[in-house]
Amino acid sequence: MKKTIALLLALVLALGCLTSCGGNGQSDNQAADVRVAMITDYGDITDQSFNQTTYEACKAFSEANGLDFSYFKPVSDSDEDRVSMIESAIDQGYNVVVMPGYAFGKAIETTASEYPDITFIALDVSAGDFSADYVIPSNLYSAVYQEELCGYMAGVAAVKLGYTKLGFLGGMAVPAVQRYGYGFVQGANAAAEELGLTDVSLKYAYGNQFYGDADITAAMDAWYADGTEVVFACGGGIFTSAAEAAAKVGGKVIGVDVDQAGIIDGSYGEGMTVTSAMKGLAATVNTMLQVVVDGKFDQYGGQIDTLGLVSDVPAENYVQLAGSTQFADGFTEADYNDLVKAMNAGEITVSNDITLSASDFATVITVDDQGNIK
Repeated sequence: MKKTIALLLALVLALGCLTSCGGNGQSDNQAADVRVAMITDYGDITDQSFNQTTYEACKAFSEANGLDFSYFKPVSDSDEDRVSMIESAIDQGYNVVVMPGYAFGKAIETTASEYPDITFIALDVSAGDFSADYVIPSNLYSAVYQEELCGYMAGVAAVKLGYTKLGFLGGMAVPAVQRYGYGFVQGANAAAEELGLTDVSLKYAYGNQFYGDADITAAMDAWYADGTEVVFACGGGIFTSAAEAAAKVGGKVIGVDVDQAGIIDGSYGEGMTVTSAMKGLAATVNTMLQVVVDGKFDQYGGQIDTLGLVSDVPAENYVQLAGSTQFADGFTEADYNDLVKAMNAGEITVSNDITLSASDFATVITVDDQGNIK
């Protein structure tokens, strides 16, 4: 079933006119019955990350298909306020609720079973975000992603583009962030081994929060001063600390979740963002809303589906590098295509074992695991 769902998702991504041309085979009356609400987690729809990407995808799909759409922002970062916004949307007649991010775990537990006639679509909410005995109800579908795969791609790209002094700054040590980081270490290690390099080093730490501040910026200042060339900033707004520090010394960063080159380069320095390790949030939104409009959600409800590579073509996958990647002689777009093809074929495998430590994945590179900055 998971392979079938993944292939369907890839097909919808490749055939974008299913959402942009309105070719869903449903009558106007049937489509009008679908009312979509997107709930932000604890950020805003201008965060250049999960919230903004999800909002824009929901809005674009709804406009293209004549659906009523609105978004709701909790007044604070609490389960109670997320529940309140979900209930507010339902009270106002919205019957499809889209929620991005692991923070929705408890809110979903509270609301999904209480409103069996409402369709809940969650992005990046994994089994670990729910209570151990929670049973996924039939009106809930959640997509999670193989972050270790695009983390690996970013690690390969960094080393092959000539960077040998790397950093990984995670938000909090939650599974998704860990998988990004461990994939990054594995990719950097594989590229160094392929190139015969013995001088690649990687500083590894978590900020223990999903936003930057003076303390984390100071830690990044120290990294760049010690020779770090590029930092993979992985965890919501924590990229601001890496970018602020990089801007002082002409350093580089790697973005996460979405293509962050626009906001990072625009705010901190042109050309700062080497690449971004991305998840296919918009593609998942498009696919699942299409499923709802087509009246086929019962085929997907009650599942947490893991999405990753489904094609040799990078753009058709649910984990990938950004189109803004600074390809060069060491790592060209053709090289990237070949890497994705090898990974999709199973010729390259990447571990997602988060019971290990970052340094456990390093055989030819040196990892300095610094734990939590705060």
